[in-house]
Amino acid sequence: MVGLAQQEYGRGAGGASRRVARLMPLVLIALGFLFDLLTPPKFTGSPFFTAGPLIAASVFSLAAIVVTGALASLAVVVLHLSSSTFWRVEALTDLATVLTVSGLAVLINRVVRRSGERLASARDIAEAAQRAVLPKPAERIGGLHVAARYEAAQADAFIGGDLYAVQDTPYGVRLAVGDVRGKGLGAVEAVAVVLGAFREAAETEPTLEGVARRLERALAREGSRRDSLDAVEGFTTCVLGEIPPEGGALRLVNRGHPEPLLLSADGGLVALAPAQPALPLGMGDLALWPDRVEEWPFPQGSTLLLYTDGLTEARSGAGEFYDPAARLSGSVFSGPEALLSALSSDVRRHTGGGATDDMALLAVGRPGEGEPGRRRTVPVVRREKA
Repeated sequence: MVGLAQQEYGRGAGGASRRVARLMPLVLIALGFLFDLLTPPKFTGSPFFTAGPLIAASVFSLAAIVVTGALASLAVVVLHLSSSTFWRVEALTDLATVLTVSGLAVLINRVVRRSGERLASARDIAEAAQRAVLPKPAERIGGLHVAARYEAAQADAFIGGDLYAVQDTPYGVRLAVGDVRGKGLGAVEAVAVVLGAFREAAETEPTLEGVARRLERALAREGSRRDSLDAVEGFTTCVLGEIPPEGGALRLVNRGHPEPLLLSADGGLVALAPAQPALPLGMGDLALWPDRVEEWPFPQGSTLLLYTDGLTEARSGAGEFYDPAARLSGSVFSGPEALLSALSSDVRRHTGGGATDDMALLAVGRPGEGEPGRRRTVPVVRREKA
């Protein structure tokens, strides 16, 4: 409720600012008119008249800017005609100044409009890329409740080096959450490689260890082919998970990634730390060891939370890192989506609204007793006409 109230306040404050900005050109012209009337002839309201069209350039349409410039010019003409000074050099200079600034305001408006259109086009392309590379998973997958979200640290950035995936396979529901080293397009390319390899391997590899090996090979292969993937120093931290069809267990392979959290229906919380830390994907040349799957109970009503280090590296104004285990312990949520909404709001409060790293969140819940695991469908029955 606090988050919603803040959003509504932000909308109201933004709307008020826009209304004030739209009134300013006319207010300035009126002030200039009064200033010129109430002061001796050696003073002029020309600065007010020139400021009106300039402000209009950023908030008005082209036609409104022309009208604003015409009103400012008319005010100059009326004032000098009323004082019989229109043909003096000062009057002509004031009028020329207002006309020139009005023309510049029209030019500025056209430049700003074109820049805005290009920015909107780039934003649309970025959103389309996000949907293609990192699609939002369905709410129900393999009898489990699923929620995911990606929150970029940079405004208007839609995708970076964090990733998530959930897939129903012959071996159960398989999932992945990872963080690619680096920023920019190179990181996005690596995300596409990892997700493509995961989607294929999850369907065909009988074990999670096999899936991890496939991802390792895919990164090595693509890194050697494309310099942008940084084959020498690049790596990807990743957690691979598997929930078998019977649903009572959870299997994980953790390759150097922050430990997932398992939240129980009564508010309990367990950190699923690996018994033996392993190097991230893409660093297989530095050490050879077999991936080991660790199994955990996954009881009814519990929710698995996976995240990238953008969550744990979120800092408050005092420099305190965010601790999801401490913040979530003892809390009960109605489902994965409610968990992620509360978590995102809590992180924003902790950081004061700012973040230094992208954050990917994935929550998978096993329905409790009596709670449907799959979306119910109701058959449509045609009525017979009387």
